[in-house]
Amino acid sequence: MKTVTLYTDGACSGNPGPGGWGAILIFGSHEKELSGGEPKTTNNRMELTAVIRGLEALKEPCIVELYTDSKYVIDALEKGWAKGWKARGWVKADKKPALNPDLWERLLELCEMHTVSLHWVKGHAENLYNNRCDKLAVGEWQKLK
Repeated sequence: MKTVTLYTDGACSGNPGPGGWGAILIFGSHEKELSGGEPKTTNNRMELTAVIRGLEALKEPCIVELYTDSKYVIDALEKGWAKGWKARGWVKADKKPALNPDLWERLLELCEMHTVSLHWVKGHAENLYNNRCDKLAVGEWQKLK
């Protein structure tokens, strides 16, 4: 399988409010930027959408090194929360409804297709690709304001 690096970020002006997401796929010397937005959304939905769109852009199963500044995404996948929510019919351990089940459902499907390794990066720091994803995401919500 090919190994691809995926950087993602989501942003929102207000929560909810206009939102944007950005993703950068890197394979060898090739880089592909993706971005989009929604007029009324949340930051977490944009973080999830960035990862989903990045994984959906892959044409075959890959080993994916995913870099994100979203603890929501990292923790829900690494700690098995999302799988637990799904197993309980999208209900959290505290019996409250899990948020964003539509996006989690799709992300879990994609994580079955690809071999995804998760890496947390500090947002708005010295990571060139994370900063670029942030610029893409912010640029998208600014178009919607």
